[in-house]
Amino acid sequence: MSQSPQPPLWQSGREQLRLLAHALRTPSHPPTAVLASARNPWLRRLPYVVVFAAIAVLLPVTVTVLSQDYGISGPAAGGLAVAQTAPLLLALTRPLQAWWIVFAADVIGAAAMINGAEGAAGRSWPWTPMVVVGYLLLMALLGLRESRRTLVAVWLATGAASVLFEMIRSDLSDGVWVLLFTLSGAILAVTGALRERGDVQRRLDAQETISEAERARRTLLEERTRIARELHDVVAHHMSVITVQADSAPYRIQGLPAGAREEFGAIAASARESLTEMRRLLSVLRSEETDGELAPQPGIARVQQLVEATVRAGVPAELSLSVDGAPVPQTVDLSAYRIVQEALANVVRHAPGATTRVSLTSDGTHLTVVVVNGPADTASPPGPPLESAGTGHGLVGMRERVRLTGGTLDTGPLPDGGFRVAARLPLTTPEDPNRPRVPESDLDGG
Repeated sequence: MSQSPQPPLWQSGREQLRLLAHALRTPSHPPTAVLASARNPWLRRLPYVVVFAAIAVLLPVTVTVLSQDYGISGPAAGGLAVAQTAPLLLALTRPLQAWWIVFAADVIGAAAMINGAEGAAGRSWPWTPMVVVGYLLLMALLGLRESRRTLVAVWLATGAASVLFEMIRSDLSDGVWVLLFTLSGAILAVTGALRERGDVQRRLDAQETISEAERARRTLLEERTRIARELHDVVAHHMSVITVQADSAPYRIQGLPAGAREEFGAIAASARESLTEMRRLLSVLRSEETDGELAPQPGIARVQQLVEATVRAGVPAELSLSVDGAPVPQTVDLSAYRIVQEALANVVRHAPGATTRVSLTSDGTHLTVVVVNGPADTASPPGPPLESAGTGHGLVGMRERVRLTGGTLDTGPLPDGGFRVAARLPLTTPEDPNRPRVPESDLDGG
């Protein structure tokens, strides 16, 4: 004869009891002290001070009251007092284990008082005032560390023990168990809510940290991708010129020997092969929406337009340009323009109305770009962006561009509240074997 299936309600209730029993056996946190993550050292020591003070007061009082008022022998009173108060120190790191010890000691103490009913008559039973105070402190420590299911299980166990003693000797009870049951539930609810709020805040902080790191990484990759595209345009232009010149050399130069013609042909073939390989490697960086990048890349010649746009945005700016006669490589030319663009965009966004000076000078070997702004004019509202084609990546993009050209970058606030951006870009490629090379991963955006 088959056994009839159990009702769903009974199965659900049994499962909940199993989960509660498991919660009472298994701590939900590692054995770390309360407020161990606090930055203030005095705040980290506060729980220890409170617990030591509570033990110092409750231990002698419990021994005296149990022996004199409840008629329990001295050794038994001392043992119960130690078991009911000393585990509070353990509760700082392992509150669930401490609760088991204190709870068992409180139950044994209440049972021992039944034998001396004459001493317990007219006094608090089954829980003495010292038990109530120590137990509520234990509930606070427990609520700050354990999970919600564990707190519910502890609260129900407290109520079950209280009701059991009420059923055994209701004539001795003065209703203190109702007070303990109510206050312990309130403290568990408040401290549990504080713990959950702290957990949520820590998870949010961790997520924000991860998001910020991911944002910085994405910004870096986007800027590297843009630099790789611009580098592709620069290198492709010069390689195309080399190819055309090598192919046309035999027709432009009369009387070339056969060896020279073959050499020019080999140069043209190598240039075409290099172009093909470079385009294959960087093809992933090319999207279909590149209409805005078909225009010639800007350079130092357009810095004057940037300064004028800054003035129109409400920032008094002046330009000092001293690069006449100095040949500027296309990568340095573009990098200098982008550095000035980002620096001026930051002034418009973060220091509206600040007096700004832009200086570009060269000594034949290096191009120095300096953008210095004063403190923001609080009466000036933030202006519109200088160019929609700007990278918008600020100092990250500047550092990547300067690193790509082998230069140096110095940025930082000024004592008067302003900000300074200074870049030194080489105009020639030094034949220095110790000069750091740009990894190939940087050229393909990776």
